[in-house]
Amino acid sequence: MGAYLCSMSKVRVRFAPSPTGGLHLGGVRTVLYNYLFAKKNGGDFIVRIEDTDQTRFVEGAEDYIFNCLKWCGMQPDESPLHGGPFAPYRQSERKALYKKYAEQLINDGFAYYAFDTPEELEKMRQDFKTAANPSPQYDGNVRMKMRNSLTLLPEEVEKLLAENTRHVIRIKMPANETISFTDMIHHEVSFDSSLVDDKVLLKADGMPTYHLAVVVDDYLMKITHAFRGEEWLSSAPVHVLLWKYLFGLENMPQWAHLPLIMGPSGKLSKRDGAKYGFPVFAMNWTDPKTNELTEGFKERGFLPEAFVNLLAVLGWNDGTEQELYSMEELVECFSMDRVHAAGAKFDFEKAKWFNQEWIKKSGVESYRLIVKEIFETKGVSINDDVYFTKVLDLVKERCTLLTDFYTQAAFFYAAPSLYDEASVKPKWDNDKKDFFKALISRYSNLAEWGGGAPENEFKNLATEKNIKIGELQMIFRIMLVGSKMGPGVFVIAETMGSAETINRIEKAINVFSQF
Repeated sequence: MGAYLCSMSKVRVRFAPSPTGGLHLGGVRTVLYNYLFAKKNGGDFIVRIEDTDQTRFVEGAEDYIFNCLKWCGMQPDESPLHGGPFAPYRQSERKALYKKYAEQLINDGFAYYAFDTPEELEKMRQDFKTAANPSPQYDGNVRMKMRNSLTLLPEEVEKLLAENTRHVIRIKMPANETISFTDMIHHEVSFDSSLVDDKVLLKADGMPTYHLAVVVDDYLMKITHAFRGEEWLSSAPVHVLLWKYLFGLENMPQWAHLPLIMGPSGKLSKRDGAKYGFPVFAMNWTDPKTNELTEGFKERGFLPEAFVNLLAVLGWNDGTEQELYSMEELVECFSMDRVHAAGAKFDFEKAKWFNQEWIKKSGVESYRLIVKEIFETKGVSINDDVYFTKVLDLVKERCTLLTDFYTQAAFFYAAPSLYDEASVKPKWDNDKKDFFKALISRYSNLAEWGGGAPENEFKNLATEKNIKIGELQMIFRIMLVGSKMGPGVFVIAETMGSAETINRIEKAINVFSQF
């Protein structure tokens, strides 16, 4: 990694999302690798909102992105919310910056005005369509047959511009050049310039496209390293040329194109989540246009520590067998040369394993309030936080998701209304009934309830009555819980207290006596 830093000033990385919807876990992993790299190297982590495509802008998406980052524990050093020396950090607020760079490219012969109407563009696609090329592009083979400043007389161009005729600015891709750069993951990457179309740089509304804006903003914001998804690799030749033409290749950030996250049937998508029943967004996202809800990892019951951990190792490892990492450990261990070039397959069962391990590893206090909210949403009021914390500690080993705490511990707050009668019926008889009636009397007279006293009294009575303790314990558990789930039955009884334990035994005897 040192080779990538030797000629650089302070490390500055950016995450540059478009506010068009929910934040996919692949996007969060991109944020994470940016964040870890910056913190490992004492650098800055910048969030820049790329909202140049106003047709795709979605209300609320920007707030959602920042809420996701906050939940994951990745606070930007600079952003639209946090400010910074290179503000503004929304591209829509930087619109005036881009036109001069686009016109500089035209003046230097690297770009041109294109006045083609939508109808003319569609005619081009039809006229130049062949079996070998079913989707013709606006490229070096086509540009001289279109209506642009390369084919029109200078005075015609001036007249059209003076009349504010609708137009775009396109890069003029050179013919038969090999465009190369070094990627931190894919190493030496080369493209044939003749196979790349003349991308639009400035749109008819004066807004830049991603291609121009990302280069200009990375330069002006002094970005040293740019990590983005592998799907942007095909755009790299355009960006390399823009760096070369505008600012010099020596100022270009070091790039890393991150491999895709794969689902059960190819690139992981929102549709995979809906189809296979697992979340693909960091947090719940409701599309304001369709009102469609896409579930998030947070709401499914994941700890942010587990979510960050599972994403970090989805395509990276530190060369050891370690799997569980705190954010601090990730910062210490992370290096881009350990990121895999091949796509990593997302495994939801493995994701749940990470969450289970983090639930067990973390102190209950770190997630008590979240679980309390889950209980209260289910109609259970939590008035005693000390008791609630004790209950969570008892069942945490059995919980994979935070939502499991309610399933595993609700019985501590409400006596069962239904019982596993199929398990009790074959074992229930008058001897058992007499045993539990006697147990009520013994428990009522105990001087102290804790310290193993309920268990000792239970086992002593079983010995006196010559009844198998195992059968009695199973029935006792169902009396208290309703089923055979939960921690040790005597731990349950001690936690509930004598009054609640006795009440549940009495209620269950009445039900079981009707068998």
